[in-house]
Amino acid sequence: MGSGGEMKMNGKEEDALKAPLLKPSENVAITVVPAKGDKKVRTVKFKIGEIKCTSCSTSIESMLGEVNGVESAVISPLDGRAAITYVPELVDVNKIKETIEDAGFPVEEFPEHDIEVCRLRIKGMMCTSCSESVERALLSAVGVKKAVVGLALEEAKVHFDPNRIDTDGILKVVEDAGFGVELISSGNDMNKVHLKVEGFNFAEDGNMIQSCLESTLGVNHVEVDLAEHKVTVSYDPDLIGPRSIIQRIGDASSGSNIYQAELYVPPRRRETEQLQEVQMHRDQFFLCCLFSVPVLVFSMVLPMLHPYGNWLEYRIHNMLTVGMLLRLILCTPVQFIVGRRFYVGSYHALRRKSANMDVLVALGTNAAYFYSVYILIKAITSDTFEGQDFFETSAMLILFILLGKYLEVVAKGKTSDALAKLTELAPDTAHLVTLDNDGNVVAEMDISTELIQRNDVIKIVPGEKVPVDGIVIDGKSHVNESMITGEARLIAKRPGDKVIGGTMNENGCILVRATHVGSETALSQIVQLVEAAQLSRAPVQKLADRISKIFVPTVVIAAFITWLGWFIPGEAGLYPKHWIPKAMDGFELALQFGISVLVVACPCALGLATPTAVMVATGKGASQGVLIKGGNALEKAHKVRTVVFDKTGTLTIGKPEVVSAVLFSSFSMEEFCDMVTAAEANSEHPIAKAVVKHAKRLRQKIGPNSEYITEVKDFEVHTGAGVSGKVGDRNVLVGNRRLMQACNVSVGSEVENYIREHEQLARTCVLVAIDGWVAGAFAVTDPVKPEAACVVSFLRSMGISSIMVTGDNWATASAIAKEVGIEKVFAETDPLGKADRIKDLQGKGMTVAMVGDGINDSPALVAADVGMAIGAGTDVAIEAADIVLIKSNLEDVVTAIDLSRKTMSRIRLNYIWALGYNILGMPIAAGILYPFTGIRLPPWLAGACMAASSLSVVCSSLLLQSYKKPLRVRNRVS
Repeated sequence: MGSGGEMKMNGKEEDALKAPLLKPSENVAITVVPAKGDKKVRTVKFKIGEIKCTSCSTSIESMLGEVNGVESAVISPLDGRAAITYVPELVDVNKIKETIEDAGFPVEEFPEHDIEVCRLRIKGMMCTSCSESVERALLSAVGVKKAVVGLALEEAKVHFDPNRIDTDGILKVVEDAGFGVELISSGNDMNKVHLKVEGFNFAEDGNMIQSCLESTLGVNHVEVDLAEHKVTVSYDPDLIGPRSIIQRIGDASSGSNIYQAELYVPPRRRETEQLQEVQMHRDQFFLCCLFSVPVLVFSMVLPMLHPYGNWLEYRIHNMLTVGMLLRLILCTPVQFIVGRRFYVGSYHALRRKSANMDVLVALGTNAAYFYSVYILIKAITSDTFEGQDFFETSAMLILFILLGKYLEVVAKGKTSDALAKLTELAPDTAHLVTLDNDGNVVAEMDISTELIQRNDVIKIVPGEKVPVDGIVIDGKSHVNESMITGEARLIAKRPGDKVIGGTMNENGCILVRATHVGSETALSQIVQLVEAAQLSRAPVQKLADRISKIFVPTVVIAAFITWLGWFIPGEAGLYPKHWIPKAMDGFELALQFGISVLVVACPCALGLATPTAVMVATGKGASQGVLIKGGNALEKAHKVRTVVFDKTGTLTIGKPEVVSAVLFSSFSMEEFCDMVTAAEANSEHPIAKAVVKHAKRLRQKIGPNSEYITEVKDFEVHTGAGVSGKVGDRNVLVGNRRLMQACNVSVGSEVENYIREHEQLARTCVLVAIDGWVAGAFAVTDPVKPEAACVVSFLRSMGISSIMVTGDNWATASAIAKEVGIEKVFAETDPLGKADRIKDLQGKGMTVAMVGDGINDSPALVAADVGMAIGAGTDVAIEAADIVLIKSNLEDVVTAIDLSRKTMSRIRLNYIWALGYNILGMPIAAGILYPFTGIRLPPWLAGACMAASSLSVVCSSLLLQSYKKPLRVRNRVS
C-alpha cells in the first residue's frame, strides 16, 4: 500500500478495484472477463459432477480453452461449480455442455438459457385465494417457467422464456385473471439509466438516437419513448457508464437537430403507489361516510329522538315512508358505486372458479339491500303491509369494511419501513474530482450519484455519506457503518481500505475510487436480497393456503344453514315469539343471522398472518446486519438445536500471523523463504497469505529482496492439507502433517517436538518439505474472537449445543475449542468432509446450522439445514447460505436464531388470533348465545369485527419492529 498522499496504483491495487466488495464463496469460482474489441461476452454457471481432484478441473479447463469462443473457464475442484465466459457469436452453451460431457463428466444444474425475469405490481389481491389465483394463472401461461406471488408485498416475480411469451403477454394473463397489474422491472434491470432528451420530436430522431446507442460497445438494450421524450438504456458497467451514454446521445446530433440528455429519476414507485393506495381507500371511506352516516342517523338515531324523528314516519304512498325512501336513495350509491369493487372482485373470483372475501361481502350486502328493496316495493303496493328494511345494514357493513381496509393498508405500509430506510441511505449527489498524472486534484464538480461510473474518483468530506462502494486512495478518516451493519462504532479507513455506499464519513476528507456502482453496490444487493426474501413464502403458510381453498364455500354453506336453522324453527314455532325483536318477523331475524355469518368470517386475516410477519422480520434483520433469505430460512432457523462453527475466520478473527519460523535443514533462510514464497504465491488460503507475508518480511531483513518471484510449476492444491509444486529443480511441499504423510515425507522427532509445543498454544504449524525432507516450519496463530466464548455460552442457555469443525490439527482445534467452551470437535476435516459430518448429525435427528466465513465452507453451508455466512459485509452474494451475517460478529448467530424464534412465535400467535377469531366469531354471529343471553351480532357489527381481525394481525406483526438483540458483548476488540 502506498502512503496517504500516494495517488498512483500498482498492479495489486488495480486488481483490488476489480475484486467485488460482496464477493462470492471462494469455491464457487466466477470470473468476469471484459469484452475484447467489439466482442460481447456472457458467463454461464452450472455444476459438473464427478470432480474428484484438481487435475479433473484443470483438464476440463484446458479442454474448454481449446474451444473457439470460450474466453475463460474456471472450475472449482471442491464441488464442481463452473463459470464459463464465452462469446455468443462464436459458440453456444449447448456446445460447451457437450464438450464437457464428451470428456466423461456429467453436467448438473444446467440453466435453461434465455430465461428472463420480470417483477410485477399486482393490485386487487384481498386474501390468499387471490394470490393463489394469480400464481395459477401465471403458471398456466405458455412460456412461464416459475412464478411467485407475495400477498403482503403485492408483487410477483416471474421467470419466463422470452421466445415464447413477452412481458405484455404476462401482464394480459394477470389482467384476464381479474387483477390490476403494472410492470416494475423486466429483463436485466441490474444496470439501467433513465434519461430525458431535449431536441427530438419525430420518430426519425428516436431512431437516430436508438441506432447510435445500440452501436455503442457496452449498451445492451435501448427503449425510446417519443411521447415523453425519454430514453431508457441498459448497459454493462464494465464497458460504459451513464455519463458516457449521455455524451453519446449528444454526439448523435447533426445539423439543426441538437440532442441534449439529462438524468431522469423516476419517482419511487413503491412509495408512490402505497401513498396512492392509502389515498384511494381513504377517499372511498369518506365517500361512503357521506351516504352511510345519514342512513345510520335516519334509521337508528332520529327514530329514538321524539319528536325530532317523527317526520321520517310520514307516509308518501300506502305504507312507504319518508325515512324508507331516504334510506333507499342514500344506500344505493353505497351499494353500487362505492361497493362496485366488491362486485368486480366477486365476478373475477367466480370466473376463475374460486371465491374470496369479495364474494362474502357481496353476498351479505346484496342480501340486505335487495331484501330491503323487496320490503320497500311491498310497502308501496300495500296499505296494510308492515316490515322492517335493512338498508342501514348494507351501508354500515360496507362502511366498516372500507374503514378496516383503509387502516390495514396504512399498517401494511409500515411493514416495509426498514426496506424503505435502506433504499434512502445513498446520497443524491457526490463530488467528482479529476486528478492529474501526479495525483493532484485539478477539477471538481457535483454530479448525481446515479451518474457515477466505475473508476471515478469521489471526494467525501466529513459529515457526508459515501455514495458508492470503493477503495480509499488518499486521506484518512473514520466511517460509521452502523446503517449497513447495525454495529454502532467507527471504523478507521486508510488508503487501500474498502468503503461501503450509504455509510457516513465522520471526521476526515478522503478520496475514493469507485469500484461498484448502481445495482452492484453492497447496499443495492442487500435491498435486492431483502426484497426477494419478502416475496418468498414460508412453509408454515401452507396451512393458510389449504384453508383458503375451502374457506369461502364453507362459510356460504354455514350462512345458509344458519338461516334455515332460525327460519324453519321460527315458522314451526319451536322457539318463543318474544325472541323476535319488535318490527321484525322470523324470516328477517334468520336473514340477519345468516348475513352476520357471511360477513363476520375473514379469510384475509389468515392470508396476512405469515407474509406480514416475514416482511417485518426480514426488514428488521437487515437493519441489524442479519440478512435472512425468506420465510423458509426463518422457519428452519427456529428449529436449530445444534450449531456447527468453522474455526478460521469464524471462531477466530481470520487474520493469521506467523509467530515463529525455524529451519530443520542446511538450507539458508534466504533460499528457504524464496522457495516458500514461490510455492505459496498462488494460494488464496489466509494461512498461506500469512506465511508468504512473513517469508517476504524475513527475506527483507536478511538481505536485498528480489522483486522477481520464481515461477512454480506443476502447482497443485491439496484440499484441506496444503500445496505442492516445483520451484526451479526442487519439489516443494507446504502444508500440514497430513500432507507430509500423504507424500511419504518422514517427520522427525525434532519436528514433532516443535509441532507439539506450538499446538498446545493453539497455534497451527505449517511444514515445508524440500525434495522429500522437512526443511523448516512456521507457527501461525489466529486469535479467538473476544465474543466467541460468550456466544457459545448464550447458545447453551438457549438449549443449543455447539460443535467445531476444522481442517486444522487435533491439538490446535482442541485448544481453541477449550478456550471458547465447545466440547465436541471434528478436526483434520476437508471441506467435503465438513458436509459429511453435518449429514451425520442430521442422521441422528438434529436440526443443524452451519456457520462459516464462506471460504471453502459452501458444501457444508448447503448440507446444513440452515447455512449462515459470516464476514464483514463480504459474503452477501454467497448463494449457498440461507442467512448472511454482514459483520464478522458471532453475536449475530444468536440474533438470527432468536429473531427466527420470535418471528415464528408471532406467526403462530397470528394464526391463533385469525383462526380463533373465525372459530369464535362465526358461532356468535350465528346466534348461539342469543337464546341464553339475548346477545346477537348485527351484520354491520359483524362487518366491523371482520375488518378489525385483519388489522389486528397486521398490527401484531408490526410489534416485531420493536425487536432488540438478546446479546451484546461489550468492549469488543475492533
